[in-house]
Amino acid sequence: MLTRQIDELDSRLIHSLAASPRAGILELARQLGVARGTVQARLDRMQRQGVITSFGPDLSPEALGYEVLAFSTLEIAQGRLSDVVAHLAEIPEVLEAHGISGQGDLHCRVVARTNAHLQEVINRMLEVEGIARSTTVIALSDQVHFRALPLVAAAVRER
Repeated sequence: MLTRQIDELDSRLIHSLAASPRAGILELARQLGVARGTVQARLDRMQRQGVITSFGPDLSPEALGYEVLAFSTLEIAQGRLSDVVAHLAEIPEVLEAHGISGQGDLHCRVVARTNAHLQEVINRMLEVEGIARSTTVIALSDQVHFRALPLVAAAVRER
């Protein structure tokens, strides 16, 4: 079931924020031609609904010196998932870990400064009891960068 949480004005507001992330409420209201209170109420509602999850800066691991991107799939022994996840959360280079279906139990997005550093990160990941098997692949290039804005238009269209 599709949850319809945004409308055309919300879409325009999200796109304005994406284009000018440092714009204030008054500037956004001016750009959209609506009252300042309307913009604030819409932002508050979308935050409560979880549509907008952050106003923080998007960071580039590569610009921070982490030029290697890899994906690790981990097979976890039964009953050890919480131990493994707690361990992975302590490793700064593990950016994400998702429970998955199919081969493996967790799919992790990992960064490293070099291939040698990636080996160190993988070794740290495997220090915890409960990982039965791991497979890691290195990303060679970024073909479609993470994006969510196309979903905004699709959500409005599907209303």
